Amino acid sequence: MKKKYWVILVILLVLIVDQALKIYIKTTYAYGGGFNIFGLSWARIYFVENEGMAYGMKLGGEYGKLLLSVFRITMVIVLFFLLTKLIKSNERLSLLISFSLIIAGAIGNIIDSAFYGMIFSATPQFHEGVAQLFPPEGGYASFLHGKVVDMLYFPMIDTHLPDWVPIWGGERFIFFQPIFNIADSAITVGVVTLLLFNRSFFTSKDEKKQEKKANTDIQKEEE
Repeated sequence: MKKKYWVILVILLVLIVDQALKIYIKTTYAYGGGFNIFGLSWARIYFVENEGMAYGMKLGGEYGKLLLSVFRITMVIVLFFLLTKLIKSNERLSLLISFSLIIAGAIGNIIDSAFYGMIFSATPQFHEGVAQLFPPEGGYASFLHGKVVDMLYFPMIDTHLPDWVPIWGGERFIFFQPIFNIADSAITVGVVTLLLFNRSFFTSKDEKKQEKKANTDIQKEEE
């Protein structure tokens, strides 16, 4: 299969899974609702919404949210342009997949911010009902002001610290508190694989030429 079709497949797959899970969670559970995955206390579906960046981080106020949405859209346009150039240059598939994951994740969260406020009713709090898709009275927010749906929660350690621990003694301690979604995961995996397995992308053209020449010389010697 041609590389460009792999790119399209990865982006579509991430978007379909991300949006399908978000819509299911939002129309099935109230805010704070969910369940343990396979009965595991440290792997949960826990429905929350955030108005900011990945993993629940925030960028202050309505103007901050608008700025974040515009930044995401601009980033996706730039990355699409770069990805197109990489495909034409016949770059390695792993590099293309890394960029595809980042783009797909960014688009997934853009969809929430751009459209969810327009097509969903507000999410009721704590088991008081569920949000409605396409409510007769209209959505809860305007374009680019919707909330991002998060639901993946992995509190691997959730306990109270002993009283003898300085400062935080007796308080609840949760290891890995972020609640995130499939789009966040795609961005993270894309960035990590880009840094770990495609470091040559960040090298200069001269270094790439030298590396290519060295590989060619090695192949000739082996022959």
